[in-house]
Amino acid sequence: MTNKTAHNGDVQLAYETFGAPGGEPLLLIMGLDFQMVYWPDGLCHALAARGFHVARFDNRDAGLSTHFSSPEPENPFRVLLRGSRKPAYTGADMVADGLAVMDALGWNSAHLCGASMGTGLALATAVLHPQRVRTVTTVMGGPAGKINMLRYVKFGVFPRFARIKHPDTDEGAIQTLVDMIRLLSSPHHPFEQEWARSVAEVSHARAPRDPSTTQRQTAAGLNLGAAARRLGEITAPTLIINGADDPLIRPSAGTALARRIPGARSVVYPRMGHILPEHVWTTMADAMAAQAGLTADDRSR
Repeated sequence: MTNKTAHNGDVQLAYETFGAPGGEPLLLIMGLDFQMVYWPDGLCHALAARGFHVARFDNRDAGLSTHFSSPEPENPFRVLLRGSRKPAYTGADMVADGLAVMDALGWNSAHLCGASMGTGLALATAVLHPQRVRTVTTVMGGPAGKINMLRYVKFGVFPRFARIKHPDTDEGAIQTLVDMIRLLSSPHHPFEQEWARSVAEVSHARAPRDPSTTQRQTAAGLNLGAAARRLGEITAPTLIINGADDPLIRPSAGTALARRIPGARSVVYPRMGHILPEHVWTTMADAMAAQAGLTADDRSR
């Protein structure tokens, strides 16, 4: 895939597409501290095969998009619980980034799919810019907003992340990413070692992980303001997907989110953690295509 660049003011946003340009526009919004390559290529191709024109992009502060710096390091637990003292950017800025990618593609509106933190960004877009959203799919997320979301976080996984230690080398950085993916995966499904290693290598080669990005994106994602309290205004059809074995977000978060959005449907996929394993790609692509109203005729075009 060839990377292209969209602009939101001074911020450059790297993106790439799958499928025919005339397909139903679908924007994939990745989660906290992960690059767009964590949307598996196989899933993107499956969505394209069902009639979507798929775009995935690097959020600001990740991958090949514009990176930021923090005035001073902060304890990540403080950021999670209280927010950043001096945020480098806001959740509204990240919502505007997604719209900038859509603008670069000439999309007046699109189907949105957000993963993890991207869930909140997709929902905020549907609240603040309803005319630009056709449908919403959320994956591995829950009710937007700091107070609402924190009650569904499994804090026990964070000490396990902290225990991941490898030498300060390229290989050590790659192995750290592999170990993180392993922790986020379902214990009831074989670990996809080959994919984890491949995406870790690609991610590290594109832009080595910066732990301070986690702090900045956490602060932005947890402070979406009034949008987090206005989920009841969403009119776009909404599909909510969670993993039964998610080590980070309780599956009940999906049900709680569905209660806040009129007509939303919540499903829980077995043997799925906080990652998108290959065995859910077909089910997920079919569900998203059905919600978008795509038929077999759309796939043959």
